[in-house]
Amino acid sequence: MRLAILGASSNIAQDLILSFFKNKGYFISLFGRNVELIENWAYSENLDTSYQVQPYSAFNNSQKYDVIFNFVGIGDPVKAQNMGSDIFKITEQYDDMALNYINYHQQTKYIFLSSGAVFGGDYQEPVNKNTVAMIDVNNLNSTDWYAIAKLYVEAKHRACSNLSIVDVRVFNYFSHTQDMNAKFLITDIVRALKNKKVFKTSADNFVRDFITPPDFYNLIQAIIDFKPMNIALDCYTKSPVSKFDLLDEMESKFGLKYEIDESVSIVNATGVKFNYYSINYMAKSLGYKPKNSSLDGIIQEIT
Repeated sequence: MRLAILGASSNIAQDLILSFFKNKGYFISLFGRNVELIENWAYSENLDTSYQVQPYSAFNNSQKYDVIFNFVGIGDPVKAQNMGSDIFKITEQYDDMALNYINYHQQTKYIFLSSGAVFGGDYQEPVNKNTVAMIDVNNLNSTDWYAIAKLYVEAKHRACSNLSIVDVRVFNYFSHTQDMNAKFLITDIVRALKNKKVFKTSADNFVRDFITPPDFYNLIQAIIDFKPMNIALDCYTKSPVSKFDLLDEMESKFGLKYEIDESVSIVNATGVKFNYYSINYMAKSLGYKPKNSSLDGIIQEIT
């Protein structure tokens, strides 16, 4: 099976690539802006010769792929905030590249990395199959750009009902390979552990569902193995975790020291989210069955 991965320098893409290479039968073309960076990473991971690194300019309709992945985007909330409205142009540019290809090769599956942020709102409750996107079009601000970019692309995909397109909405992702300098709750915790610092946090509690590389791979493999479809699917694990349950477990397992500090400010590049996870388990119908809970996955990645 031949796979094309756009945005092959992204952390979540590289984790998936490593998962693919643990299995046989895949030939993977890795596309990105910085070819040398991707080649150096592939060499450092001792990947075999069943991959090829190419610039985006080399991607064209004459090549044959069974599945195209689009991981182009921003994962760090600070970078997303700094990018501003440019996120619309970047998102559309590479989505159009993939759409042009699958319009020409209509048997090819297209898997697009979307986000739970697509729903907007304050996530007072977790997302379910009846959740409606909340975008205040009369009072838009910079925290809305990311959500709107993903929503626009998903709408385009549903309009292409004759094509096999799956939008995979990631709510929270954690891997031991990711940049621990990024401004996420979990990376802040890991830095505090590594540097033997006291982790300071607000008194606000919230709930997250962190999918980790093994279950993300399981979900992607279920999509590849299933019949062609045009749909959006939410990522989920066996169970989510609250902030303070996570902190207590980090204290118990790894000796984390933490304290409540009301002066702490949190980067909310896509808005405040109290229950940022999904209970829409539609992926179950594809055969996806998560192996880990959020807490189990995090502990495995940190250990």
